[in-house]
Amino acid sequence: MITNYVQPAVEKQMTRHDNKDLIESLINSKIFQDYEKAFSETTGLPVSLRPVESWQLPHHGKNHENPLCAMLAEKSKSCATCLQMQQQLSESARFEPATVTCQLGLVDTAVPVRLGERLIGFLQTGQVMRKKATPSQIERTARLIAEWGLQMTRERLQSVYFGTKVLSARQYDSMVKLLSIFAEHISVVSNQIVVHRENAESPVIKRAKEFIVENQAEDLSLGQVAKAVNTSTFHFCKMFKKATGVNFTEYVSRVRVEKARNLLLNPNLRISEIAYEVGFQSLTHFNRVFKKITGQSPTDYRAQLAPA
Repeated sequence: MITNYVQPAVEKQMTRHDNKDLIESLINSKIFQDYEKAFSETTGLPVSLRPVESWQLPHHGKNHENPLCAMLAEKSKSCATCLQMQQQLSESARFEPATVTCQLGLVDTAVPVRLGERLIGFLQTGQVMRKKATPSQIERTARLIAEWGLQMTRERLQSVYFGTKVLSARQYDSMVKLLSIFAEHISVVSNQIVVHRENAESPVIKRAKEFIVENQAEDLSLGQVAKAVNTSTFHFCKMFKKATGVNFTEYVSRVRVEKARNLLLNPNLRISEIAYEVGFQSLTHFNRVFKKITGQSPTDYRAQLAPA
């Protein structure tokens, strides 16, 4: 993997939120959208670009998503199993392309995307088989999807399962090579975006974001942050909304919820502990804000990630 040059100070200052914003910018770039369209139309497979820490199934809702995977994504038990596989793939692909095989015999591959030495995301494809399915695999798949609560006739299962695209080892290796080459191009584009942002973003906003992350567990106020960056409250309020696209309160809430999502992966922490740990003053407020931002309650979010 080619790693482009990034000033060490810039790379060190980048946070998970910066990574997610950067990946979002890359996804919206013309170069990625053109590649995504060409790749999917040529291979018949989905391709996704996702940040390192992602709590969603990367191909769900994408063009050419495997029909069986699409149905599994709608059930909590099967979805949790898929998310666990994605986590395994993320850990395996931190330094080089990696491929994992799910319980149903489908494979997914992730290629690391870097900004200098920093891993910022993965270019990913899959939901394909590397050898034809056998009748015994159908039987095993039928048992698994029944355990996961998915209702499907045997005829429908056979149609979907045997209809899954099969690629030879040579074809699959060539496809991974294409992803690796494009990951290098994305790395170059990401560097250009970061340099532009570093030159464009106000030092005041940069310091404010850093202050919020460092003090998110405290009872932060707009005036407190404005004072920390030596700006009047009125001027800072307008400047912050223009730079981030959201008001101060919503931005702080999103920073706290992001930290909470990570802490919820630890089953030994009570939800009430997590709420206060990230800076919410009441459990009720935490539950309400978490659901507003993620679409799920903290309890449901944790349950979805629990082993099936």
